[in-house]
Amino acid sequence: MTKSKSRSIVFKIAKYLGITFAVILGLLFLTPIVFEDQIKEQIKKTANERLSAELNYSDVSVSFFRHFPSLTLTLDNLSLNGSAPYKTEKFITAKEVSFGINVASLIFSKSVKIDQIYLSDSFINVKVNPNGEANYNIYKSQKQASKSKDSSDTALKLERIEILNSKIIYDDQSTKVHFDALGFNYLGKGDLNKAVFDLYSKAKIEKLNIIYEDEPYLMNKKVDADLITKVNINSLSFFFQQNNLKINQLLVDFKGKFDILKDGYNMDFVIKSDNSDLYHVFTAFPPKYITWLSKTELKGNTNLLFTLKGNYITSQNIAPDLNLDVKIDNGFVNYEKSAFPVSNLNLDVKTKVPSLNPDLLTVDAKNVSLNINQDYLKSKFFIKGANTPEINADFKAKMDLAKLTKALGIPDVELKGSLAGDIQANGKYDQKNKLFPITKGVFDLENGYLKTKYYPNPITNIVIKSKIDNQKGTFDDLKIKLKPAQFTFEGKPVFVEADLSDFNDLTYDIKAKGELDVNKIYKVFSQKGLDLDGFIKADLALKGKQSDAEKGNYSKLNNKGTLELRNIGVTSEYLPKKFIIKEGIFKINQDKMSFNNFLAAYGQSDFKMNGYLQNVFNYATTNTGVLKGSFKVSARYINVDEFMSNTTTDASVNKSSAPKPETKNEAKQTGVIIIPTNLNLQLLANAQKVNFDKLNLQNATGHLTMNKGKLTMQNTGFNLIGCNVVMNANYQAVTPQKANFDYTIKASDFDIKRAYNEIEVFRKMASAAEKAQGIVSLDYQLKGRLNGNMEPVYPSLVGGGVLSVKDVKVRGLKMFNAVSKQTSSESMKNPDVSKVDIKSTIKNNIMTVERFKFKFAGFRPRIEGTTSLDGKLNLKMRLGLPPFGIFGIPLTVTGTQDNPKVKVGRKTEDLEETKDTE
Repeated sequence: MTKSKSRSIVFKIAKYLGITFAVILGLLFLTPIVFEDQIKEQIKKTANERLSAELNYSDVSVSFFRHFPSLTLTLDNLSLNGSAPYKTEKFITAKEVSFGINVASLIFSKSVKIDQIYLSDSFINVKVNPNGEANYNIYKSQKQASKSKDSSDTALKLERIEILNSKIIYDDQSTKVHFDALGFNYLGKGDLNKAVFDLYSKAKIEKLNIIYEDEPYLMNKKVDADLITKVNINSLSFFFQQNNLKINQLLVDFKGKFDILKDGYNMDFVIKSDNSDLYHVFTAFPPKYITWLSKTELKGNTNLLFTLKGNYITSQNIAPDLNLDVKIDNGFVNYEKSAFPVSNLNLDVKTKVPSLNPDLLTVDAKNVSLNINQDYLKSKFFIKGANTPEINADFKAKMDLAKLTKALGIPDVELKGSLAGDIQANGKYDQKNKLFPITKGVFDLENGYLKTKYYPNPITNIVIKSKIDNQKGTFDDLKIKLKPAQFTFEGKPVFVEADLSDFNDLTYDIKAKGELDVNKIYKVFSQKGLDLDGFIKADLALKGKQSDAEKGNYSKLNNKGTLELRNIGVTSEYLPKKFIIKEGIFKINQDKMSFNNFLAAYGQSDFKMNGYLQNVFNYATTNTGVLKGSFKVSARYINVDEFMSNTTTDASVNKSSAPKPETKNEAKQTGVIIIPTNLNLQLLANAQKVNFDKLNLQNATGHLTMNKGKLTMQNTGFNLIGCNVVMNANYQAVTPQKANFDYTIKASDFDIKRAYNEIEVFRKMASAAEKAQGIVSLDYQLKGRLNGNMEPVYPSLVGGGVLSVKDVKVRGLKMFNAVSKQTSSESMKNPDVSKVDIKSTIKNNIMTVERFKFKFAGFRPRIEGTTSLDGKLNLKMRLGLPPFGIFGIPLTVTGTQDNPKVKVGRKTEDLEETKDTE
């Protein structure tokens, strides 16, 4: 073949290839233009038919070159809203979203098939509210989609999902799980259009944060994952078949399944890391440990196993079972090149939490041990349950605490001293049934020293020599000796010796002497959100038996000494404010603790007390001990409202899972006054001024008894708006938001006009008295229930009594105006009542008024009937006409106090009773 012919053939091949390339290149440019309108229309159609959420974007383009060789339709600046109840909030936003289109479907099919999705610079914001309603349910079910016409023309057959440089936030308020994935890159492959498909995924996250119940577990962690996941679209379930994760330097194998249920989740996770280096494990810990890790030499072999299995349905209080096994072999820890590192660190702990319930917790620590030179710690323990735990423990230690804290790099604490301990315990701790584990051991500390960052000076010269012994596993065989315990703080030494035995009938021998500045020593152990202050000086010698104290065998006791308190702040779960003991010296003699001129304050209230307390030691050392005592209390001012409990109502009481809307008139409940059940106190009290629920009481006196959570007032008197009131009452809180009460009251010569002007509760319950004048007296008995604002619950009130009216003038009362108009009698508008006794009873929100008569201006009215406590009327009247009332007009009064309706006749309709549901 000649050279010219060869050149000709090569030239022709190049020419045809060039033409072919040009045609292909042309097609790459022309195809998007030719099919652009068809594709755009199809995308809108698909979105409308397949998505239930609002979709927006700024521009649409079609090209082969965005993700060559795929033909891609790209939506710029896309935003997709969530499903109900988040329809107005963004679910996905992205700078660019591209859909890969099957080219063959453009040419040979009526429909456009989308088989790839690309997201770049996106923000995926997943939200789940407390009721388990999520914003990601945007994909219409097949039933919904099939209702649309010609839905068969569209197809979404995904084979590839790629996410670049994106951010994911998952916030589930129902399970209190929150995580952030920043710098998220993801590649997923699989036939996502099938009902069940395998998804092959690669994921990289620059920063991962995981937070549970506001507690950070992972922060700023780098993740590299290679995953195979089987997905079932119909049941919304995920099966993680093969998953290799790398969290910073820790390799983790992750398998399991996750099913999304209607009202929660079903999960079966197995996460494990075998034969990992201890150093690599710590790289996955929260950031504060990373700082420690950078200064620490860390070695050791680690095995981790975490499982979580079961349903998680918040509304039904169903939770999965959690297991966590941690094993460390031959660990080595040396912080900042300490001369005495921790070696032979071994840890073998298995933890189980069935149904995520702490009461079912079991911790099996088969080995917790370490060495520092010749020092050692060797222990094992098993704990089952929280309320009445079963305990099997063996603790042995001989340790220089200074070496330990330096080798481990324990932050913010300087600890010194020689610790020696040898304790074994086996059995159940059950206070109710008086069980205590069989125990034997000693725990000693010498030359102790403690300094924290919260206070500049240390606690020094700490000495603890203790011995515990219990051979039978019961409270009565328990013996504890503390001889001695001492420390020095701010130059002041404190000494304590104690010999305690038979905790069923506590036999005690205690000596305590020293001074404590509570404020300063508290700062050594400072905690955020809690504050203590005050000064205690003690010189006590206590010896005796609990039963002798209870039975009054005081000759067998030998309790003597003094306890001086100054500016002690006492907090309690029952009281919203701090009770401050300004000054007081207790003198202890046998079982009695006497005090004179004891000064205290609570909020705006001040108290001066004299008296005594009994059974103090029993009360202080046991939960069953009852504090007895007798006081004389005087005060210049007491604000009772400040004692209201601020304990919140337990949300679990409400059966409905949906939050109850708060009405405008619904006041926030502050709580009732709660009387502790372990008090038996007698108080003879007088106060110059008492403020209670906007009532200003003067010269209040009374005898009060607090016993078993019940408050009894006997012959309690006070002056209210010039009226002398005598009251007997019983009061008892049932819950922090509910209390029962009963009382009798006698009030003489009560000025109606002044009561209406000055007493808010009187205005509420007797609004008809607005335009009345005169004097009344009251003798009434009432019982019922108070709500969380210490207000009476009207349907619960039951009682009765007599209201005596004397020289009362009624002016402008709507009911008498209506009667005057109906009877054409001008004098009925403003009746004057000289004297009449009105008897009534109250039940089921209805006050029943017995028949009573009075006369004025020649008329002789007779009234009886019912009124509701919220102002409705159903009264019968007979208006006896002058001169003797033999002839009369029958009338009925219905409607309300603000809008009474008066008719001639006898026919009435009974008011509807409101029964107390509780």
